[in-house]
Amino acid sequence: MHAHLRDLITRIHDTPMPSVLEFAGAGSAALWHLHAVAGSSRTILEATDRYAPQSMKSLLGYEPTHFVSRDTAIAMAWAAYRRACDLHPGTTNNGIGCTATIATDRRKRGDHGCWVALADRSGVHVYGLTLTKGLRDRAGEEHMVAELLIQAMALNRGLLPTISLQLDQTETLIVTEHSVHDVLSRFLSGESECIRAIGQQHFVTQQVRAATILSGSFNPLHSGHRTLLTTAMAYTYQPGFYELSVVNADKPILPYTSILSRSQQFSGDHPLLLSRAPRFVDKAILYPESTFVLGYDTAIRLLDAKYYGAGGVTEALSVIATHGCRFLVVGRTDANGVFLQVRRQDIPSGWQSLFMVLDEQTFRRDISSSNIRSGVQ
Repeated sequence: MHAHLRDLITRIHDTPMPSVLEFAGAGSAALWHLHAVAGSSRTILEATDRYAPQSMKSLLGYEPTHFVSRDTAIAMAWAAYRRACDLHPGTTNNGIGCTATIATDRRKRGDHGCWVALADRSGVHVYGLTLTKGLRDRAGEEHMVAELLIQAMALNRGLLPTISLQLDQTETLIVTEHSVHDVLSRFLSGESECIRAIGQQHFVTQQVRAATILSGSFNPLHSGHRTLLTTAMAYTYQPGFYELSVVNADKPILPYTSILSRSQQFSGDHPLLLSRAPRFVDKAILYPESTFVLGYDTAIRLLDAKYYGAGGVTEALSVIATHGCRFLVVGRTDANGVFLQVRRQDIPSGWQSLFMVLDEQTFRRDISSSNIRSGVQ
């Protein structure tokens, strides 16, 4: 180990910031270097090298489309930060995610390089490194990734003024930083279950009951959402909220960058709640005495037994009723122009009173977020 790297790691260990490290593809040589210098127990809480897709899925709750990407590194870092807070309750923890692709025993089509992200209660710092193929062997590329990670740890502790790597002129290093409000940081680390977005990247803790709540991914928010919530409020006489769950039964955990970008759509509209409640049985506990506004597809998933344990749909509806919640449901038009709506026989016997179903004449908006994203609408 070079003397400059040993000295830097000694200084890292002397500036305690307990860390959980998550690796995928490369970079775990950094862990060897950190352990090779006395004092690593002050720095490292836990480290995992995730090669199997199922291992990454167990960390993130989903299998990412691209393992080596900025968003994956950020998601890994936030997961590592939450784990660090579990292992070492306090304010100085951080989580590190490193995902990389480097030289191997077969030629790779894409670039070699890595993304390294460090998350803590103040935000996330991200570093993207692109390496020129053939300039180094696998060990040389592994060393570059490991040194970037160690320097990033030092920079995060105020021990370096900047990242300095011996790069070729054909190689690039991207550095980005995102600040995060303390409230959002605590929410992402699992300390709170619900917060409210106010204005541009500002959040406050929020307790909600007796509200009309329209949950969705809002990618993007469109006029159909706005009209639906306004229509529902006319029936419930309750204040209206949009709700975005960062944990979803069917979809990946929402990346930090997506949370911020989607939250910014709601300025001047009804308030947006962010929650960690993926199922409506969870939402009922979080928002008692509320009415949940559902589209046809969401209502069908609500009544699907595969999303529940041994108690099934009936037990879930019982919990929802116990907390004084109910549903307002609207239909949609399918590809053949047929209007689909939840029927009385779709609802388990004895629970029909929990559902208010609006007919086609009362509410119909043929707007699709997926079509908007693809440019169809």
